[in-house]
Amino acid sequence: MRLFRLLKIAAVASRFGLDEMVLEHEPSGRLVRLANTLQFWRNLSAPRAERLRLALEALGPIFVKFGQVLSTRRDLMPTDIADELARLQDRVPPFDSALALKEIEKAYGRPASEVFAQFDPVPVASASIAQVHFARLHDEDGGHEVAVKILRPNMLSVIEHDLALMDSGALLLEKLWSDGKRLKPREVVAEFAKYLRDELDLMREAANASQLRRNFTDSPLLTVPEIHWDFCTSTVMVMERMKGTPISQIDKLRADGIDLSKLSAAGVEIFFTQVFRDGFFHADMHPGNIFVATDGRYIALDFGIVGTLTDSDKNYLAQNFLAFFRRDYKRVAEAHIESGWAPKDTRVDEFEAAIRAVCEPIFDRPLKDISFGKILLRLFQTSRRFNVEIQPQLVMLQKTLLNIEGLGRQLDPELDLWKTAKPFLERWMSEQVGWRGLVRTFKQEAPYLARTIPQLPRLVHRALAEPAKADLQPQLERLIAVQRQQNVWLALIAILLATLLGSHYF
Repeated sequence: MRLFRLLKIAAVASRFGLDEMVLEHEPSGRLVRLANTLQFWRNLSAPRAERLRLALEALGPIFVKFGQVLSTRRDLMPTDIADELARLQDRVPPFDSALALKEIEKAYGRPASEVFAQFDPVPVASASIAQVHFARLHDEDGGHEVAVKILRPNMLSVIEHDLALMDSGALLLEKLWSDGKRLKPREVVAEFAKYLRDELDLMREAANASQLRRNFTDSPLLTVPEIHWDFCTSTVMVMERMKGTPISQIDKLRADGIDLSKLSAAGVEIFFTQVFRDGFFHADMHPGNIFVATDGRYIALDFGIVGTLTDSDKNYLAQNFLAFFRRDYKRVAEAHIESGWAPKDTRVDEFEAAIRAVCEPIFDRPLKDISFGKILLRLFQTSRRFNVEIQPQLVMLQKTLLNIEGLGRQLDPELDLWKTAKPFLERWMSEQVGWRGLVRTFKQEAPYLARTIPQLPRLVHRALAEPAKADLQPQLERLIAVQRQQNVWLALIAILLATLLGSHYF
């Protein structure tokens, strides 16, 4: 089976000239071109990016999804290839309804007719991982209209099989291609495998949806379907049926009286709210996963891929975004160095000048005149020049930002992303570093302070009573650091109390 699949991959690669793409710049490139003259059956007149896309489509849905992931790695892919791979879509025929009913019975231990009052055997959506059917729950379960997402049968074995072949191919690429080590193909395959395996667990996707719904409870901007947990398993997920208009149907939205300018600005705010307020964002916001409700709110669907950010990531990004908006390129350069992403010996003035050359041309221009893909590419090129490490946790954020660009272009080509986002970021930063941030941080640290301060005398006595231990110095350094932290907090508390008392009496 694996040998047959490997032979098929080799045949497809040869038919679309993928071997030539890899080896044409190598020392053996002349031999490859000579061999191609003898292989008259191959038509290699199409651009290389188009041939790569067609090859991935010929190899099936897992390779299509891999191409979609590659299209987001503009730090690794040439521009023409990244743009072409972005055109890949999950045009996957649905699997047979009898199989869907069999999967439901396997998941619940009873037939679909007993689980649901109604079940439509005709799927409403089909992708590489799963397909969706509409159904209705029994009256004792509320009688709600629901969407039932069913994992494709035997997907795990198919995926593991193709992932193993991809890893072998990536290893071969590293050995044969001079750029192989720099582009790290095995790391890219490993990253893809992680996200793909996450998508195979529909309980994980249900949890993602539940978290996002909780984050946007009563939001006037975004609504997320409710998850019916009693009917969720790792292979079947049941959620509230959402009714709306696909965001790609611009004429229908206009006919429904939706303000497209307002809708595009709301999309930007939703994105920045997810990233900076929650550190948890929908990372697959392409038009197929976004609907618009009759009241103008966004409807999010398909939660298999989400991104998360730490407080450190959020702080770094917010500082960079604000510095960009203020055209403070020196601060952007300094933030890169302070975070450790750029080497400590990087010259700030040179880095600042390089960033300015990339970013200055884009300001005061409408979204229709700006390509974030090209900007990201130039930033990555600048990053490589200064040995800046591309952080893995931000890859999904870059992908989502490009999706937001696409939505913005569809809805309102005149949207100024910078002006829309700047007030939100400034407000968020003031909440982080202003007095609100101080109060919130103190509340978070209060239990730690209450537990640690009484222990300080005992900890110091224990450290001094065991001077022979080799780790005495680190212990003392930690104690000193803790003491300094307590002193800072005590000083801040004193200032806060003085401020409150002062406002009371004056």
